[in-house]
Amino acid sequence: MTLDRIIEALLFSAQKPLTARELLSAIKGAGIEDEIVPNEFARTSEAEVAAALEQLKIEYIEQGRAFQLLEKADGWQFASEPTYAQWVRQLFPAAKSARLTPPSLETLAIIAYRQPITRADVEAVRGVAVDGVLQSLMERGLVKIAGRAEVPGRPLLYETTQFFLDHFGLRDLDELPNADELRRRYLPTAAPPAATTSTENVPVRNSAAISTVPDESPASS
Repeated sequence: MTLDRIIEALLFSAQKPLTARELLSAIKGAGIEDEIVPNEFARTSEAEVAAALEQLKIEYIEQGRAFQLLEKADGWQFASEPTYAQWVRQLFPAAKSARLTPPSLETLAIIAYRQPITRADVEAVRGVAVDGVLQSLMERGLVKIAGRAEVPGRPLLYETTQFFLDHFGLRDLDELPNADELRRRYLPTAAPPAATTSTENVPVRNSAAISTVPDESPASS
């Protein structure tokens, strides 16, 4: 029995992604109440778990397996290789959700790189109203309200969600393409609002409408 095989069993059995720390806790916790069979991996370190995860990831690639080991924002998880998507998709025959429109993608990109950001500032960049687009992104679970800006009128601030990271296979926002450069690039901003009470309504999020957007991500186990 080896550490990498134990980790393999844990990830295979888990119903959600597991972090290295969660894996370590499960590894060390085994056999605590069993005095007859000692836990030979009780002294495992988090660094050893991390190394074993990387080794498993490389092993599956070298063996050309039909699945891969991915590190997501909330941990490690098995997923099918995209090469087999057309067959795996047959297991999920539900109607495909509509893809994001170009205006939605543009709005989502602005929020992702400049969050938290007000609706007015997004509109200043795009040059058009984004109320409907913003509502759609929230219903899909890609964007959420992050609070209110400390400016007159206290407009709402928007930011991306954990689902946004999971869907696009990102561990964190620093993995966005050209993240540093695009965050520093000048973008137009809205004129300072008058010092009046904001009448902006909080968009209602319809949880039943949240569904996976572009179906190009590998299916997770």
